[in-house]
Amino acid sequence: MHAFDVLGDPVRRRILDLLAEDERSAGEVVATIGAEFGISQSAVSQHLTMLRTSGFARMRPEGTRRLYSLDTTGLQEVDAWVDRFRHLWEARLDALETEVARGKRARRQQQKDGQNNERPD
Repeated sequence: MHAFDVLGDPVRRRILDLLAEDERSAGEVVATIGAEFGISQSAVSQHLTMLRTSGFARMRPEGTRRLYSLDTTGLQEVDAWVDRFRHLWEARLDALETEVARGKRARRQQQKDGQNNERPD
């Protein structure tokens, strides 16, 4: 399955949000996702399986628990696709950075000018 097909589902995106914060047990994921989306344990398990088989999540057993964490392998496919378009906004971000720096310099100069005007004669 293509990475964007996996990410197209809001439940899977929310699971990835949780896993990006920290490793979670299957029970924690089921409780959170079940409460937010009103879906069953079985449905959440299916989403976790899809995330695992698509390279977006890892599972490791710990005793009787299954702990899930984010796997960046699937995100590499997304990054490669987005990279083709990155040049479209990089110049704009560079221009924004220049304008922010100009604004900071102007504020410092205004503060300096204000302090110079307050000197007693």
